[in-house]
Amino acid sequence: MTGPAEVVAWRPQVPGLTEVLHARFTDHAYPAHTHDAWTLLLVDDGAVRYDLDRHAHGASPSAVTLSPPGVPHDGRSQFPGGFRKRVLYLEPDLLGADRVGSAVDHPALVDDVLRDRVSRLHAALRPHPEVLEAESRLAFVVERLGQHLDRVVVPVAAVRDHRIADGLRELLDAGVVEGVDLAGAAARFGVSPTHLVRAFTRRHGLPPHRYLTGRRIDRARRLLLDGLPAAEVATAAGFYDQAHLTRHFRRMLATTPAAYARST
Repeated sequence: MTGPAEVVAWRPQVPGLTEVLHARFTDHAYPAHTHDAWTLLLVDDGAVRYDLDRHAHGASPSAVTLSPPGVPHDGRSQFPGGFRKRVLYLEPDLLGADRVGSAVDHPALVDDVLRDRVSRLHAALRPHPEVLEAESRLAFVVERLGQHLDRVVVPVAAVRDHRIADGLRELLDAGVVEGVDLAGAAARFGVSPTHLVRAFTRRHGLPPHRYLTGRRIDRARRLLLDGLPAAEVATAAGFYDQAHLTRHFRRMLATTPAAYARST
C-alpha cells in the first residue's frame, strides 16, 4: 500500500514543453511505462532507482536524468522516506529521434551547469510563465542536453553580434505588450535562439526578457500616472494580470502599483 503523495502538474504555454510535474512520493513505485516526450528529471531530495530499457540505473540530486520517448522505464525510492522531484516533459523533436540511443546508454548527466539551467527554467514556469524568459532558458537547456547527447560538451565562445542584438531590441521595443517569440526572432535573423540571447546580453548588458519586463514597467508607470486603474494597466502593459504586474513592480520599485499611483 502506497503512502501519501504530493503532486502538482500543469501545462505551461511555452513551445516545446508538454507538461511540468513537481512531486513528492514516500513509498510509491512507478510500474513500467513509456512517455511520448523526453523526460527531464531533477531529484531534489532522496534518490530513485529505476530500470530503463531493462538496465538498472539510479537518479540522485548529483545528476540530471534524461529519459527518451518510447523507451520503457519504471521508478521507486532507493531509501526509506521517499523522494522529491521536478520533471519537465519535452516535445520529441526538441532533441530528435537520432539521439534516443545515446540517452538510453547514458541517462544520468552529472553537470552543475545543466542542473542550474534546468532549475532556473522551473522557476520561470510558475505561477504564470514569463514566456520570453522561459523560452530563453529552455533554449539553453536544450543546447546543453544536445551537447551531452552528442558527447561534445565544450565552453561556448563569447558572442559579439551587434547587428542582431540591435535588431532584437527593435523587435522588443515594437512588441512591448504582445511580446516576442524567441524562436521566430531567431529564425528571422538566421541564428539559434541561444546565439540571439547571448548577443543581446553582451551588447545591452541584460538578457532580453529582463529588458522587456523593464519596458513593460515603464509603460505601466505612465498609465498609472495617467489615472488608469491597476487592473487595466496590467494587461495594457503586457502583464498576465494585476498580481503579475504587482510582483514585478515591487521588484523594480519596492512599492505597489496602487501606492505608486497615489504618490502623485
